[in-house]
Amino acid sequence: MEVLSIGQLAEAAGVHIETIRYYERRGLLPEPPRTAGGYRQYGAHDLWRLEFVGRAKALGFTLTEVGELLSEGVRGDPGSVRTMVQRKLGAIEERQRELARVRARLARLVDICADPDSADCGALRVTS
Repeated sequence: MEVLSIGQLAEAAGVHIETIRYYERRGLLPEPPRTAGGYRQYGAHDLWRLEFVGRAKALGFTLTEVGELLSEGVRGDPGSVRTMVQRKLGAIEERQRELARVRARLARLVDICADPDSADCGALRVTS
């Protein structure tokens, strides 16, 4: 098995060294073994976990949620993963509905403000 330094791991995963240290403090990466000189030693599994964190973040999962996905109880249980993904989908769908409501209000405001003399639009003007 190839042993990677923290710099090599960071380069392979496309992250900064401080990101790796932060993920270790958060428990997303296990504390690695160290050389006699105190240098961290990583392996292929550490790279996989680091890349998994990146993929999960890209899907909108928070670091806390990523920690849950990596936990012993969830990692080996497809039903638990499915539940977490469904929960994330529900949150995204609610956010989309919220954004649609805001968009509709803004579109209405654009229409109101098409009339430069509109009192409703004038209420939004910034005064000094």
